[in-house]
Amino acid sequence: MYLDLYERTIMDLRLSGRVAVVTGASKGIGLAVTRTLLEEGARVVAVSRSAAPEFDREDVLHVAADLMDPAAPGLVVARAVEVFGGIDVLVNNAGGPPPGTTLPRFSFLAASDADWRDMYEFNLFAVVRMVREALPHLLKSDAASIVNISSGNARRPGPMNYDYNSAKAAMNNLAKGLSEEYGPQGVRVNTVLPGPVLTDWWTKDGGAADVLASATGSDREGVLGGEAAKMMQLTTGRLVEPGEIAAAVALLASPLSAATTGAEFAVDGGYLKEL
Repeated sequence: MYLDLYERTIMDLRLSGRVAVVTGASKGIGLAVTRTLLEEGARVVAVSRSAAPEFDREDVLHVAADLMDPAAPGLVVARAVEVFGGIDVLVNNAGGPPPGTTLPRFSFLAASDADWRDMYEFNLFAVVRMVREALPHLLKSDAASIVNISSGNARRPGPMNYDYNSAKAAMNNLAKGLSEEYGPQGVRVNTVLPGPVLTDWWTKDGGAADVLASATGSDREGVLGGEAAKMMQLTTGRLVEPGEIAAAVALLASPLSAATTGAEFAVDGGYLKEL
């Protein structure tokens, strides 16, 4: 509902014919990014464990993959190159709680060594491997772009979700270094910092809305209806829509952003207050 005006006035981002790999593409932010890139004329390699109905079209290649598997990124890139001939854009969106994990955690002691390992495997090491596999092909593009989906919590630490927050902070650091090394070779690297986004992470049974409701004596409707935004001091008074993240990703992926690299963009409803 907040994006009706945007959707009616899409500008040409010069992404027509470009090949974009999007991880975590079957729902939430990843699905919104996939839809937006397709609207702009890109061909999308949609990486996820399960397919979405939107993937049933000629300009989408779905690659079923579990990025917790170290071999998965190599297989994804090989299929992308085999079918579409190269890669111009890599969107590292897959992240958040690893499969089987529920956030938020409200204490440092709540996460075991195994929890920390899984969190870093999913949110950092999978990204490292995707970049490593994609770079040789991105370096052949005349307008290459990597966009990493991090989190506002990477820059706003607090006494909860220590493992997730620190993994995302490491991702930010990784992106800065990559932008310095590969920017002169034509590969731009930028980071989007979402705030709380209205996705399955929040809305599913047992998800963040239910966890917060249980911790505060509220209910899911109250949390999603404004209590979460108030608790997190969101200036807009609401959670972010996935399409709002996708719009920023598409612009950063576009050749129109040729002078933008090593940057961090907060799309967070005013969550980050720091300078």
